[in-house]
Amino acid sequence: QLQASGGGLVQAGGSLRLSCVASERTFTRNVVGWFRQAPGREREFVAAVTYSGSYTDYLDSVKGRFTISRENAKNTVYLHMNHLEPEDTAIYYCAADRNSPFIRTMATYYDYWGQGTQVTVSS
Repeated sequence: QLQASGGGLVQAGGSLRLSCVASERTFTRNVVGWFRQAPGREREFVAAVTYSGSYTDYLDSVKGRFTISRENAKNTVYLHMNHLEPEDTAIYYCAADRNSPFIRTMATYYDYWGQGTQVTVSS
């Protein structure tokens, strides 16, 4: 119900744009977030956006570098990633929270998950 894409290999300082396309039922009225998981580490919250797009939240280490946005007419959420660092290397997942109109950062609150897309940042 969620399809993430846009990952790849990039040098430090570079940029990528991730896309998450969802079914209308998954997307409508739901908060959508991005999470990431690096090898040997817990899955962590990266960013999320409310359905209206009016509210966003970010992991502290990505603030000022990443921007989340959504295009409701296309059932799509984007994660624009600039000034990438090797520490950003991970599998990135998009997810939808159908039970709250407010942003929650714990992965356990999110009901629908995409398959993940690999982001690798070389130094």
